[in-house]
Amino acid sequence: MKKKKFNIWPYILISPALLIVAFVVFYPIIEAIFMSFQNYDLRRPDKISFIGLKNYIEMFQDEIFWTAVKNTLIWVILGVGLQFIFGFILALLLNQQFKGRGIVRAVSLIPWATPGVLIGLMWKWIYDGNYGVLNDLLMKLNIIDQPIMFLSQTSTAFSSVIVTIIWQGIPFFAIMILAGLQSISHEMYEAADIDGATKLQKLFRITIPSLKNVIFITIILRIIWVSNSVDIIYSMTGGGPSYSTQTLSVYIFNKATVLDLGYSSGMALLLMFMLATVAIPYIRKSFKEGA
Repeated sequence: MKKKKFNIWPYILISPALLIVAFVVFYPIIEAIFMSFQNYDLRRPDKISFIGLKNYIEMFQDEIFWTAVKNTLIWVILGVGLQFIFGFILALLLNQQFKGRGIVRAVSLIPWATPGVLIGLMWKWIYDGNYGVLNDLLMKLNIIDQPIMFLSQTSTAFSSVIVTIIWQGIPFFAIMILAGLQSISHEMYEAADIDGATKLQKLFRITIPSLKNVIFITIILRIIWVSNSVDIIYSMTGGGPSYSTQTLSVYIFNKATVLDLGYSSGMALLLMFMLATVAIPYIRKSFKEGA
């Protein structure tokens, strides 16, 4: 049997991309691992030294850290969950035949295509207690008697930013699920109609089972993206008031902006491992489908 000749050209051609990935992704991760075991505070560069697990010990004793973890769980569960529900409903509506459907589909992408910082600033103005359109509308409808400082009080700030992330993420689910809906054979629905199936039966027996792969992948990706989201919260509240909107990614960013890179690196690595547990099923499924 003739031995297959080794071809080095594919590896040569892919090497530039691998080098870029190594410098952009793997090198910062390795650097962050080393910094997490150091007192790496750039405000005192002369005091940079190896401190072992001290950053991690302080982290687990930090009340703000645990507040950030709790807020992150709420942020992801409510944010992604409601994005999916409303995105699924929007996808079902956009899948119907109606006049101007193409324009409506294009317009529905605007929240997803808009940069997070702009979304944060726009909703910050909407929520503003002095000249915000939301307060003006609620007062004209006689729902409230005086303006509400939505982003300045702990009772309303977090729910306000969650509404914003939901608004941003609905189009992502809608477009992805819409693509899945259009791949479902109409013959299945015709057969169900002949058998006398109701709309709910067709939804739960045909539509949702046919979309399970799309739903799984989109939810996993969105969980990762929302967990890492900083721009919307930071541009709206900066993590306040009183840490009520401080998620783990925002807390990492805030620590990094005051140059406490050792502590922030430790939290970033912890967040990375948390998200890795979410990403593993996605990676396994991708490899399985590829095989």
